[in-house]
Amino acid sequence: MRAALKKFAACGYAGTSVQDIVDAAEVTKPTLYYYFPNKAGLYQALLDEAHDERLRLMQTAAARCAALPEKLAEVITALFGFLKGHRDWVRLAFSTAFAAPGEVPPEIRYLDKCMRNFEFMHSLIKQGLAQGVLNRRFASQELTLSIYGLINMYVMGQFFRPDDTLNRRTAERIVALFLEGAAGKRAVRLWKKRKS
Repeated sequence: MRAALKKFAACGYAGTSVQDIVDAAEVTKPTLYYYFPNKAGLYQALLDEAHDERLRLMQTAAARCAALPEKLAEVITALFGFLKGHRDWVRLAFSTAFAAPGEVPPEIRYLDKCMRNFEFMHSLIKQGLAQGVLNRRFASQELTLSIYGLINMYVMGQFFRPDDTLNRRTAERIVALFLEGAAGKRAVRLWKKRKS
């Protein structure tokens, strides 16, 4: 699986042949087919493992704290650690998400586990709304998309700005931006004045 992951992350699904994988893994095709029905099955197993590990890390991180801001900072820090330790998994997940139609086989089930992981974050946001920590003017789905979007932009940014530091401090800044917003008081007053 490690050899396949490296090949898929470097060359994409279509650019990686079964022969490439067995050569890199130093096994035979029958050995590969003993464990996986086909190339798509192996690819699916890698995607599943990446999403399962990501969810496990988020759940473990969130369980360490009671308050939403700390939970979010822990979760984001864990996701940054996941990126550092599993760049190929992250690349595989993003390349699958943004693949052109037909680039990956139609039997690849990508969205199921993406949505499951999103729903975990959504559950945290719902708790924050119930506790009065978050502004009820916004729907839980909107808020979840906002924080999840911020996290994913920082993670994707690592692929074109690898020198940016993603650590606990960065996670806390993302949480502050999410909870406090970017606008200063003057901008908020001007915005409200324009809306009325």
